[in-house]
Order: sequence, then structure tokens, then C-alpha cells
Amino acid sequence: MINNGQKVDSRIYPHLQEMFDAARAEGIYPIVREGYRTEEEQQEILDDKIQAYINEGYSQWRAERTAKEWVALPGTSEHQLGIAVDINADKTKCTNDDVYAWLAENAYKYGFILRYPLDKQEITGTSYEPWHYRYVGTEDAYEINERGICLEEYFE
Repeated sequence: MINNGQKVDSRIYPHLQEMFDAARAEGIYPIVREGYRTEEEQQEILDDKIQAYINEGYSQWRAERTAKEWVALPGTSEHQLGIAVDINADKTKCTNDDVYAWLAENAYKYGFILRYPLDKQEITGTSYEPWHYRYVGTEDAYEINERGICLEEYFE
């Protein structure tokens, strides 16, 4: 368990800590906003997103379709694996943009990849999420970064 109550798989914790320590040494202060989630927690997040779109005036069908562009169906979320994290900034010390820029440049060195890149939405089926990182191991992360590909392309 991370000190803010979020959980991650114990196998990735040392790599995550090392990455955060390196960022802090450069004046960047990341936090894990979301770590491991149960299937029930994932369903609640999806239901809340659907309701938010309905409250904005979307039809039920459109709200569900739009919500699923941003929230994975329970049973398919990488957060349920414990090896994916949503990383944001400690906003008392820096901005999300500072954190996202640092991660984009450095996360692969610690075995993490940006899971849903901006230019890969058609391949991943998920909207750009500059905060969502997945641990794949250093060797794989280096290759994915070097080739400028997403995880789906790596597995092809």
C-alpha cells in the first residue's frame, strides 16, 4: 500500500518508488491518484461516469457509449491487475503538466509505459490518458519507447 492509501502490486512498488524519487530530485512531485481497483470499484466508476453524462443531458445510450471511451468495463481494466497507475501531481508543489511531461520523458527508464498515447487511440480503443502508466518491465519499456509504439503494437 502506498502512503496515500492506494494499492499496487508489490512487484512494481520498488520501480514506482525509484521513479518517484528520481522525479522529486528534479523538482517534480508525482502522486498515485489511482492504483489497484476491485471489479466493484471499477463498476462504480463506470456507473458514476454514465450518470454524469446523463446529468449533462445525454441519452442513456450515448452516456454509456461515451463513458466507455473513458472508463474500462469491469473485468477489463488494467487497474484490476495492480500494475497500472494513474499518476498526477502534488498540486501544492507542481502541476499535472509538469508531471506528465517528466513521465513522458523518463517513465520507460523505470519499466513504465504511457498506456494510451495521443496518437494511438485508433489502436488502443481508448482516449489519450497522459496520467495512465502501466508497468511492463525495463527491457520492454525501453523497446516500446525506442520504437514509439503502444502495447498493442508491441504484441503484434
